[in-house]
Amino acid sequence: MGDVDVGALILALESMGHRADAGARAAAEAMAKGDQEVTQAMLSLTSHPSGTATPSPPGSPPSRVSGHLESTARARPAFPVGANRWEAHMAPDAVYARIHEFGGRTGRGHRTRLPARPYIRPSFEGFIATGKAEKLGREAFAREVGLT
Repeated sequence: MGDVDVGALILALESMGHRADAGARAAAEAMAKGDQEVTQAMLSLTSHPSGTATPSPPGSPPSRVSGHLESTARARPAFPVGANRWEAHMAPDAVYARIHEFGGRTGRGHRTRLPARPYIRPSFEGFIATGKAEKLGREAFAREVGLT
């Protein structure tokens, strides 16, 4: 058995660690971007003109009026949560995003009750259940670390 160049081994292991970290970040961001696409697709299923009653029954995703809610549903940059561990989120930032998801009272004197029309949880759960999230994450990781 030959001699081991310890310095070269350390450099190689450090390089692998950096690539794994970059791969984890790429995977998190790819999955968040995929969730964004699924959520935006769900928000574009039905639409109606402003000022008209929504065709969206309670419990189903909100109908599109202007497209603002859909356009604000965006993937956020990944952030580190540990060694070679990254998280990324998809979230809308329209001021009315939360009330559509969970329902509640709104308007003058909070006299108007809006029923929940969830779209974030159902789109995310579908994204996970179909295996698309895992596939996107694996592909992004493999690309980043040079496995493909």
